[in-house]
Amino acid sequence: MVNTGDTAWILTSAALVLLMTPGLALFYGGMVRAKSVLNMMMMSFGALALISVLWVVYGYTLAFGNDVGGGLLGSPGEFFGLKGLMEDTTSEAGGLPTMAFVGFQAVFAIITVALISGAIADRAKFGSWMVFAGVWSTIVYFPVAHWVFDFSLDDHVGGWIANSLKVIDFAGGTAVHINAGAAGLALALVLGKRRGFGREAMRPHNLPLVMIGAGLLWFGWFGFNAGSALAANNTASVAWVNTMVATGAATLGWLLVEKVRDGHSTSLGAASGVVAGLVAITPSCSSVSPIGAIIVGAVAGALCALAVGLKFRFGYDDSLDVVGVHLVGGLVGTIIIGFLATADAPAGVDGLFYGGGVDQLWRQVVGAFAVLIFSFVVTYVIGLVIQKTIGFRITEEDEVTGIDYVEHAESGYDFASLGSSGSTAPLVGQARAEARSTEGVRA
Repeated sequence: MVNTGDTAWILTSAALVLLMTPGLALFYGGMVRAKSVLNMMMMSFGALALISVLWVVYGYTLAFGNDVGGGLLGSPGEFFGLKGLMEDTTSEAGGLPTMAFVGFQAVFAIITVALISGAIADRAKFGSWMVFAGVWSTIVYFPVAHWVFDFSLDDHVGGWIANSLKVIDFAGGTAVHINAGAAGLALALVLGKRRGFGREAMRPHNLPLVMIGAGLLWFGWFGFNAGSALAANNTASVAWVNTMVATGAATLGWLLVEKVRDGHSTSLGAASGVVAGLVAITPSCSSVSPIGAIIVGAVAGALCALAVGLKFRFGYDDSLDVVGVHLVGGLVGTIIIGFLATADAPAGVDGLFYGGGVDQLWRQVVGAFAVLIFSFVVTYVIGLVIQKTIGFRITEEDEVTGIDYVEHAESGYDFASLGSSGSTAPLVGQARAEARSTEGVRA
């Protein structure tokens, strides 16, 4: 029998997580320069559109079909096109219509792909990004989701990380954040640095947009984490409280680092701290106490605030700090479970600090780095193939002109067209001429 209360909660949670992708678009959009805001937001909306379709056609069956060998991939044909699922009222959670579970997992796939886009802001062709999103979700995300989220039940065999390795990853520290962070690093290396990276100021053009986006992400993340209980129960309640408090602690930790290091606590730091805390508590919200969640958040906020500077030290251009926040935050949140997990929490496992030894710790480390290495290597290959064939990066002239004009023939703030026909074509020509003029002066 369908549990209507649980079903209502999961559908609501799915809607909350769906809202996170437009929230991410605002967050990322405000962080780039004015000439890139539309392209940055379109990368998130493009992922939302494309992955929605791919998930229904074959993504769900690759992730949650019965394992076809070694815990690596679900059966490609079992649920192709979601066949046979519209009248099925059973699911991995029990008591949920399967289609509610399908919808909930779809929005996880969408935002994972969208997260990667922040690493290559200002310089990626939109068409090539869409090709990458389709290929990456197929080859990387859908299999990894099977590894992490597909649990074996009765006559169903799931993925190796969830069932053989027994990693605790409640809502996607590995499958979502480490996965996206490693992919972002790989693409940043393939596409190379933005023009002027390390020499020119590339400040966020609209910090209010960043703050609004961070607020929407925090709001939607309660569906992300508490919804992963797949029921309206105590586990969801614990995850909700831990999500709230860890995020607050991470924000404070980030702001404190900024104050000590730079003498100022910034709005961008607050927004980034929010996301760092949300990332870190995602895998651990069912396995730590509320005090443990505060520690998780504070550690993640401080470490991520320090980690965003690594790109200048090592010379990779991770435009919007996908590596510093999502990869580092995902690693912190996943591995710290091995230290701070308590059997009093719903996951029922003790970590090192609670007398559990290193058994859970080594599992967390292996799971985290297995996803990191797989995602990085495969993403690098995908990105390189796209770059060598259809081209992934825009030209230097187009980058100076502005990717919004070049890729979309639009401007986020097109005041010049007020009172005119609204066409931006003359503006593109003007911007190109100015770019060439600038090149001549510099030469």
